[in-house]
Amino acid sequence: TRVTLPGSFYLALVALVPFWIMQWFGIQTFFFGGTSLLIVVGVGLDTVQQAQQLLHMRHYDGFMKKGRVKMRGRQGYM
Repeated sequence: TRVTLPGSFYLALVALVPFWIMQWFGIQTFFFGGTSLLIVVGVGLDTVQQAQQLLHMRHYDGFMKKGRVKMRGRQGYM
């Protein structure tokens, strides 16, 4: 597909940037490699997406039910 070639260049760039930073600044030990950066960013984006979906679900929950809206949590508080 059209995404394969640009995606492969992007992944190669992400994998090589930490190496280039180590070479440029003369750092001997570096804790984050390209793979770990991809994992951290992927997990962070997935967590944000799940939080947004949860907020949308709670916000629109009352519109999906028929009749009166049930109160959640303590009675008297919404």
